[in-house]
Amino acid sequence: MDQPIRTKSNGQIRVVLNSHERTTVRKEVPDFQVVPKVIPPEHTALKEIEEELGALVGMEEMKRMIKEIYAWIYVNKKREEMGLKARKQALHMMFKGNPGTGKTTVARLIGKLFQKMNVLSKGHLIEAERADLVGEYIGHTAQKTRDLVKKAQGGILFIDEAYSLGRGGEKDFGKEAIDTLVKHMEDKQHEFILILAGYSREMNHFLTLNPGLHSRFPLVIDFPDYNIEQLMDIAGRMLKEREYTLSHEAEKKLKDHLIWVKAVLNPNSFSNGRYVRNVIEKSVRAQAMRLLMLNSYDRHELMTLRSNDLIFEED
Repeated sequence: MDQPIRTKSNGQIRVVLNSHERTTVRKEVPDFQVVPKVIPPEHTALKEIEEELGALVGMEEMKRMIKEIYAWIYVNKKREEMGLKARKQALHMMFKGNPGTGKTTVARLIGKLFQKMNVLSKGHLIEAERADLVGEYIGHTAQKTRDLVKKAQGGILFIDEAYSLGRGGEKDFGKEAIDTLVKHMEDKQHEFILILAGYSREMNHFLTLNPGLHSRFPLVIDFPDYNIEQLMDIAGRMLKEREYTLSHEAEKKLKDHLIWVKAVLNPNSFSNGRYVRNVIEKSVRAQAMRLLMLNSYDRHELMTLRSNDLIFEED
């Protein structure tokens, strides 16, 4: 019997047994795979975080990014199990956006996710600002900064308005805080995660203050302002959680006010979701006072905020 003759053509392996019989064996190498939309059941950590993210309005880019980070860490562990190279990457992050866009909330969720994945041993969040890092005399700042990093071990150090560390010029102790953070980001890069947050333009300038800063933040995430519909959605969720509802007139009044305030205020001074929360809380107190004076406490009135209950910061 003749020896089989094997030839390759266009990704197919052709086996020729003899001149009379020919069989083609296809080696399927698909160009792409359909990614299932449903997350496999073993990823409970991601499912739990997804549920919490689902309660947040907007932030689609952030939600996608968290899934990608999870997938990257998980697949890296699988590579290690197979004896493949799996370099650990620093997970320090920068959040850029205006106040009230959910930066602190997302930082807490990331801490919980990484703790569930054993990336962080504790997953807790240490919040800090300039006053927590900058000291009053030479050497004081470095010590304060080291103490904060120590508290954040196993978790996340979240520094809001981080650009304020660079506002004082060359002789300001803020520069010492930056230098100390950069050193610890390198020395302890897998022991804690540093998240710096602040306005987009100011944070871009902040990155120029130390040559080692930019390369140490592989994850830079933008938090866009909420649009009117998203702000109304936030208000609705806050009210539902508190078992309140807006009357038709109150809903229209709130929406018209948000349109006006976003058009008039500088974007940097409008606090987005925080602004809505403040309006809701003040209005709930105003409604309580109104009902007290009317001596009216039926269920519908206890749950309804009317247009004259709405209190705006500009009033």
